Amino acid sequence: MSFASVLAIHRTQNFSTFTASQTPKRQHEQNVKQRRAKKSRPDVIFVPTPPETVNEMLRLAEITPGDVLYDLGSGDGRIPIQAARLYGIRAVGIDIDPKLIALAEERARQAGVADRVRFLQADLFRTDISEATIVTLYLSDRLNLLLRPKLLRELRPGTRIISHDFRMGDWEPEQTVRVSWLNLFRTVYVWNVPANGRIKQR
Repeated sequence: MSFASVLAIHRTQNFSTFTASQTPKRQHEQNVKQRRAKKSRPDVIFVPTPPETVNEMLRLAEITPGDVLYDLGSGDGRIPIQAARLYGIRAVGIDIDPKLIALAEERARQAGVADRVRFLQADLFRTDISEATIVTLYLSDRLNLLLRPKLLRELRPGTRIISHDFRMGDWEPEQTVRVSWLNLFRTVYVWNVPANGRIKQR
C-alpha cells in the first residue's frame, strides 16, 4: 500500500471520528433550542382588552397610593400603563413574548410612566408575584384555574384579583360586572385572596 493510500485512509478515519463525536453535541444543541422555543411560546394569543374594560378593571381594583399591580400576560402593557398613568402606582407586566415586552416598554415611555412601570419577559407560572396587592388577568378559564394555587399561595390576604372574561373554576367571584362593548359586553370578575389562602365553598 502506498504512502498516499495510507494517508487517505487516516484522513477518512479522522473525519469519521470527528463527525461521530460532533453528532451528539449537535443533537443536544438542537434539543436545547427546541425546549427554549417551547418555553417561550405563549399559552394564549394576545387579544387587546378594550379601553373601557381596562378602566373598569382598575376601578373595581379600588386602587390606593401604596398598591402594586401585576398584570399576568400583559401583552402590549395597556393595563399596567393605565394604572400608572391614572393612579400613579407602580405596576409590573409579565409576558413571555419578547416582541410584546418591547412594544409595552415603548408604550410606557411614550406615556411618560416608564419610571413606574416595568415589564418582565418571563413565565408567569415561575415568577414571584408576592409583591402584588392587585393582580389583573386576561388569559383563559383553563389558565386561571392552573394559576389559582399560585395566587392563593403567594399573594397576601386581601389582594384583589381582577379577571377579564374568565373565571376561577368553583371559586365564586365576589363581584361580577358587565362592561358594554360594541353591541355586546365584556365581563369582569373580582376576587379577594382569603386568609390562609383557603377558599370558602358556597
